[in-house]
Amino acid sequence: MTVATSEKIPPAWGTIIYIAAIHFVALLALVPSNFNWNALGVAFILYCITAGVGITLGFHRLVSHRSFEVPKLLEYFLIFCGTIAGQGGPLDWIGLHRIHHQHSDTESDPHNSLKGFYWSHLGWMLCQNPANEKIPRYTKDISGDRFYQFCQYGMIPIQIILGLILYYLGGWPFVIWGIFVRLVVVFHCTWFVNSATHKSGYKSYESNDTSLNCWWVAVLTFGEGWHNNHHAFQYSARHGLEWWEIDLTWMMIQTLAFLGLAKNIKLPPNKAKRI
Repeated sequence: MTVATSEKIPPAWGTIIYIAAIHFVALLALVPSNFNWNALGVAFILYCITAGVGITLGFHRLVSHRSFEVPKLLEYFLIFCGTIAGQGGPLDWIGLHRIHHQHSDTESDPHNSLKGFYWSHLGWMLCQNPANEKIPRYTKDISGDRFYQFCQYGMIPIQIILGLILYYLGGWPFVIWGIFVRLVVVFHCTWFVNSATHKSGYKSYESNDTSLNCWWVAVLTFGEGWHNNHHAFQYSARHGLEWWEIDLTWMMIQTLAFLGLAKNIKLPPNKAKRI
């Protein structure tokens, strides 16, 4: 079903080439001369900055859902970190995510999980997805912001500049691990939120879709794996709602609040009804 659906839509060759090239170059990490522990450390630090601080905290909980507020300069910093994750510009990412939530697991959902694991994980990006045309309607609050526009159209040049800095600091091992391996890991960990958390896990709240709480995705994505909780309370800054549901992003938001940098933090009602 997934393959048949994606075949009816023209392929997005730019995206296909971009994703394939990153995966191909990442394979150079298997060459022994391209590995050292410093390069691995750089990759891990950049993974935390781009996936945790940028995508999860910035793109997702702050801007996509406005579950809390921060000073504009801090917002811009978080958006810049998310841009370095290489998952497209912030306007595209945020717009598509908002569309997903409004139409979760329906035909209008960009990565409708009912079309299969492959489609929700990767296939939806490799075609000219009809949802792309709706993005401007869902990003009116940020589309006129010049910094967002800079990140939207400057994603690849920014990545190239980062690569040059890494090459200066540590040569090709830093570039291969800090850019390409790190991008592959960030890609798939983020994509697991679209795919795995609609196939594996448990359901705590009625969300009118197939979203589930998946512990191992939560570990990889700084708390994003508590996906059923999130779909039930999309506005909530906190996704891990039980004591055992560790949510590192919520801890970051609490830290920002302690420092006086986060306010108007939205949370579910104290007596939210569980299934």
